[in-house]
Amino acid sequence: MASRNPARPLSPHLQIYKWGPHMLVSILHRATGSGMATVGSLLLVWWLAAIASGEQAYATFVDVFTTDTGGLNILGYVIGIGLTWSLLQHMMTGIRHLVMDTGAGFELKRNRMGARATILASTLLTVAFWLYMGMK
Repeated sequence: MASRNPARPLSPHLQIYKWGPHMLVSILHRATGSGMATVGSLLLVWWLAAIASGEQAYATFVDVFTTDTGGLNILGYVIGIGLTWSLLQHMMTGIRHLVMDTGAGFELKRNRMGARATILASTLLTVAFWLYMGMK
């Protein structure tokens, strides 16, 4: 049985570590993966149920994400932009990890720069994607 020795060292905790962009990107990678799986699954199930339930249920599903003019409504924009950014952030972080798997990018300065680059790239790509979609 383990004894409770007050002199025993504790493992490092959040109060000891200095917050950095690499920590944020790590947390975002997990959050975006879980968020895409959860929201994507719910939307897929809703869409499939709407198709199976008939024309009226499918029309309700489509109305939630579009307006009468064919554009997206606010809820559609929030979900669409959120899922787009999540996908691109998750992908950019995955590419960063792929580079790090080769043994590159572990130096502190380069690691922080790579973490910031993933956030910047995913945001710029999301804006570019939605600007392109708005032009169609």
